[in-house]
Amino acid sequence: MCLLDWRKILKGGAYSLPTNIEIVAATYACGKAGDFAGFVKDFAPDVRWTEMQGGPYAGTYTGAEEIVRNVFTPMNKEWAPFACAPEKFYEDGDAVLMVGRYFGTNLRTGRAFEARVVHCWKLRDGKVVSFEQFTDTAQIAAAMQ
Repeated sequence: MCLLDWRKILKGGAYSLPTNIEIVAATYACGKAGDFAGFVKDFAPDVRWTEMQGGPYAGTYTGAEEIVRNVFTPMNKEWAPFACAPEKFYEDGDAVLMVGRYFGTNLRTGRAFEARVVHCWKLRDGKVVSFEQFTDTAQIAAAMQ
């Protein structure tokens, strides 16, 4: 379980709302901990999640249930693991960029991959309203073949 409560962050002796970077970073921490409830807790009900064209889960999905069904459920069945390692976060207003790397081993082929990735997050009033992925989908596809 992800033990991070990013709704109350101690700053200068007082509680305040987290920054957009802190919200996004907490989302990755919850994902790494296997806490999917924590992963989606800051998602708006109508969040739009876009997986890059050419990738195995390509498409745009709306709402946490559709995202889980079309991205994370098949991903967890096909990879051990499919992981994201954030390296740097950048914030500009309501937008947060994460630069990092993906890595994983495909369960069917036994082939591993590693690819650079950029995630573009948009937030409104402390809630994630959209996500878009940019990565080298050819690296992922090669591991699946």
